[in-house]
Amino acid sequence: MEILERDCSERLLIAAQNEPARFAELYQQNFDRVYAFLARRVPSREEAQDLTAEVFHQALASIRNFKWQGAPFVAWLYGIAANVLASHWQKVGKGALEPPTDFSYAGDAVERSIMLGQLVRSLSQDQRLVVVRRFVDQKSIREIAQELGRSEGAIKQLQLRALEKLREKVGKKL
Repeated sequence: MEILERDCSERLLIAAQNEPARFAELYQQNFDRVYAFLARRVPSREEAQDLTAEVFHQALASIRNFKWQGAPFVAWLYGIAANVLASHWQKVGKGALEPPTDFSYAGDAVERSIMLGQLVRSLSQDQRLVVVRRFVDQKSIREIAQELGRSEGAIKQLQLRALEKLREKVGKKL
């Protein structure tokens, strides 16, 4: 099934590179995944819709430069989405990206949720993607590795480093 899906995506991609009007098929095939990825990371549907539109706008603008490297096409879109999201948070304000240094105020679930979101945003793009796919989306290591076109060992290493970094920032106060 995975090989068939990749073959179909590859044919659509080649068609879209030669004729940008064919990009609509790639858009339809991947919209739900990209939108869901972004919707979990912003406070409103409108922001998620705007950011999703920006992801596909950038993808269409860059489609001719895309080179197939074995990873699924959606992994490339997730990379664009992560960059668009990082840009969005920078525009919103630098304070939104800086994790708090005083964890004593994090008494209730809402505050803890906000604090964890800030901490996760402080991770590298790859670490953030693995942590969210693993613990929010509840994907297995194998599923994440296949989705991103990386080895299971690489995903485990990213997860380990991300969790160590989070532990270091939070300490034992959370």
